[in-house]
Amino acid sequence: MHPATAKWYDRRDSVFIEFCVADSKDVKVNFDKTKCGFSCLGGTDNVKHENEIDLFDAIDENESKHKRTDRSVLCYLRKAQPGKAWPRLTKEKAKLSWLSVDFNNWKDWEDDSDEEMGNFDHKLSFQLSLDAFDTIGEDDLPDLDGADDDESADSDDESKC
Repeated sequence: MHPATAKWYDRRDSVFIEFCVADSKDVKVNFDKTKCGFSCLGGTDNVKHENEIDLFDAIDENESKHKRTDRSVLCYLRKAQPGKAWPRLTKEKAKLSWLSVDFNNWKDWEDDSDEEMGNFDHKLSFQLSLDAFDTIGEDDLPDLDGADDDESADSDDESKC
């Protein structure tokens, strides 16, 4: 049994934690006023994952929820005191090897023009947008000014993704 890898980010009225466990089964998420507990079986080997987090500040456990996908379990923790920034997820300042900040979803509040940041399905709709982007063909992309149209010049020297 070991902790699941997780990423987190802060919003004005909520905190999101994503436990990165593919093919999770028997998912259990417990919300307490100052704690969040997570456990599941994950992967083809059915590895037991368990995380217990003493939260930085209080949450509304009745308004907090989670959603399982094939790749992870996303938890939405409603802050008891909206508008109060969390500089870290945990009460203690200790660095946890399994926990990191989700910088892709982090947002500076000063730049924040939306009042409603508690949309739990935001991340899923973003993923759907990315999936739609994957269907765009090369002809659908705009011409880039200054781009070199001569493909034969250094094409053999460049590594391909």
